[in-house]
Parts: sequence; C-alpha cells; structure tokens
Amino acid sequence: MTYAFARTHTSWRLRTRTLELGRATLVMGVVNVTPDSFSDGGRFLDPQVAIAHALALLDEGAHLIDLGAESTRPGSRAGGSAPAVSAENEQARLLPVLEGILRARPQAIVSVDTYKSATARAALAAGAEIVNDVSGFAWDPEMPAVCAAFKPGVVLMHARGRPEEWRAQPQLEPDELLATVRVGLSTSLAVATQAGIPPETIVLDPGYGFGKRFGENYALLARQAELLSLGRPLLAGVSRKSFLGRTLAPLFAGSDAPVEARETASLAAMTTAILHGASIVRVHSVRPAVEAALIADAVLAYETPARA
Repeated sequence: MTYAFARTHTSWRLRTRTLELGRATLVMGVVNVTPDSFSDGGRFLDPQVAIAHALALLDEGAHLIDLGAESTRPGSRAGGSAPAVSAENEQARLLPVLEGILRARPQAIVSVDTYKSATARAALAAGAEIVNDVSGFAWDPEMPAVCAAFKPGVVLMHARGRPEEWRAQPQLEPDELLATVRVGLSTSLAVATQAGIPPETIVLDPGYGFGKRFGENYALLARQAELLSLGRPLLAGVSRKSFLGRTLAPLFAGSDAPVEARETASLAAMTTAILHGASIVRVHSVRPAVEAALIADAVLAYETPARA
C-alpha cells in the first residue's frame, strides 16, 4: 500500500507565459456567461456583471479565470450536431467579457471553456491564454489544429459521452472506471501529439460529473493520483457538483442538497483532489478555496517517500 501523496512538479506553457505547477496549487475561478449553468445560471449573463465578477475573483486570489459561454450541464445539447448555443452566439457572449477583463487587468490569465474551434480561435486572437476543452478534442475535429497554431495552454478533459447521454450511462466498477478515464485521456493526448501540440502545454482533467454516475466520482477521486502516470499535471473541477449534493441528502430530508448548500462539501472534495495529485482546482467560490489550498499545500510540503 502507498502512503505518500503525489503531485507532478513541472512547468505549464501557455500562449505567452509559463506557470510553475506542483509546488503551490493554482486556483481557477469560474465565470459562466450563460443563462442556464447548473451553478449560477443567468447571474453573469450581462457582460459588465461578468467582468466585475471576474475582477472580484482575481482580487480574492484566483490565479486563473475560466470563462464559459455554453452550459454543459447533464441533458444539454452541448457537443452535438445542433448545439443549443452556436459558435456565433457563444462568441457574442464571451468575447466582450474576455476583452473587458483584459482591459482592466492586462496580466490576467484567462482560460476559455469551449469545445468549438471557431470560438477558441477568436478567443485566443483576443488574448486568452488557455483553451479548456471539456470533450478532450472529441467534439470538434478542428480544435487540435487551432491549438497547434496558437500554442495556448490546453486542458483536455475526459467526458464519458455527450451531456444528453450521461443519465443513461451504465454503472462501472472502480477498476473499469479508471481504465475508461485513462484510455479516454490517453486518446486525447495522442490526438494532441499527432496535431503537433507540445506536451508541456497540456494539463489533464478527469472530468468529475461528466458522464460519471454519483458514486463513480468518489472512486475516481480516491484513485485520481493513478492518472499522473500519463505524464501530465492534473486539474480537478469538483465545485458544486451534483454528486456532492446527493451525498448531503441525509441533511436535507432525503433530497439532494441544493447548489447553494454545497460549498463546504466542495471544499472537502477539492482538498481531497489536491492531496491526490491535482495541481490546479476549478472553483466557483475563490477565497475559501485559496485558504483550503494553502493548508493542503502545507501538508504536501511534508510528504514522505512512498513505501510498500
């Protein structure tokens, strides 16, 4: 049995700069410019409100901002041939916010949460540093070429099918689940390599909630560090996910805890993810996450060599 925690110590090359990963957790603050996000749908649809929110997250200590303009909640049409949000509409929502953030904070590092190559191209031309593709290059065959041309930081996430299929996915045993995620991420890495994307630009995301049934997320979290064998750092996004709400149901008369009641659980899951190898965490509430990450990092500073 292994007792030590593990985390990749490396550099992450972005479009115009490089970040050190592994010594201190990086906190990525989420800004959803959508009317239907599961966590904060509609709150930041107005560009000026979204810009103000992003700047507030930076003031609270966010190292990165992840800006998304299409919901990929379960049941949505994201990733299909007729998505609910076209590339044109996605850009109309996203680009004014991206530009406003960078006008106010030219050194801010903005990630764009999109699986559409046209949106990625427009956002990178406008100053985005990172493309966060929830499909791991699976939903738009042109995305690898765009990333190869601009050389941004890339987050390749594992999604088990498309959002409209997630509720019907069969339950997997832990070994089978880990193998599924590993194969999916390995395939994404192979596509990136074939496109000429430098490996030092890539971070991997196990995709909590993206086609994983409730208990499967805990099996994945417990064994997340095994994915470090793929050779790239890990990003974990567990904030406010529905599996946390289901776990809290005994405290809410048997019903899943509402989104607004999942903050403490989100911190617990996030801390677990850091202690199991995540170098970056994607969160909605930044200041508590920054504080919790400092504690987890202090623990990791005293990690000991693994022993049998």
